[in-house]
Amino acid sequence: MATPAKASGFSFGKFLLSVLLIALALGALYFAVVLNWSYSSGERAGWVQKFSKKGWLCKTWEGEIALVSMPGAIPEKFVFTVTDESVADQINRVMGQRVALHYEQKVGLPTTCFGETRYYVTRVVRVEEVGPGGASSPNGPTMPAAPPPNPPAQPAPSSAPAPVPAAPALPASPAPETSVPGLPSSGAMAPPVPPVPSVPPAPAPVPSGPAPAPARP
Repeated sequence: MATPAKASGFSFGKFLLSVLLIALALGALYFAVVLNWSYSSGERAGWVQKFSKKGWLCKTWEGEIALVSMPGAIPEKFVFTVTDESVADQINRVMGQRVALHYEQKVGLPTTCFGETRYYVTRVVRVEEVGPGGASSPNGPTMPAAPPPNPPAQPAPSSAPAPVPAAPALPASPAPETSVPGLPSSGAMAPPVPPVPSVPPAPAPVPSGPAPAPARP
């Protein structure tokens, strides 16, 4: 009677062991898929404000950055988790500076042993700031450079036609010299001309014939 009892107990233990091994295999497969598969990935740019290592048993690096927003808008924060120590060292060196964080979102991870968030940062890139005048500023946000002043207004083109420049005057050609016999040429000095004597005017003519007779009373 003892042999059948021992056989039945041995088969029940094998069954429990098989169930336990199957559960462990399924759990390992589940965590392998969840940890290596990303629901989403992307980048967030902003200024690192908080970064610390925390946790009850499983300690992870937790941080937050202030995202870039429009002036006057409520600042938005992005919380993230870092599990890689090399990435954590890089973030510690750029605290308070503008950076771009590449992250991967994981879903389906139980408890906070894997991190308080499901946004795991895998790479960090420092972003150079452009200050006034185009100079780079590595610390904090800066005001944008002032736009260049407006160029002076150009005068409107006139509808009147442009004046045509006058042609340059040509030098007058000298008249050809003609030689007359008995007269000196234009190139030589002419002798002075003697004055002409004045002639007295001629007397008035006297009428001829008898004188008229006087009239009688």
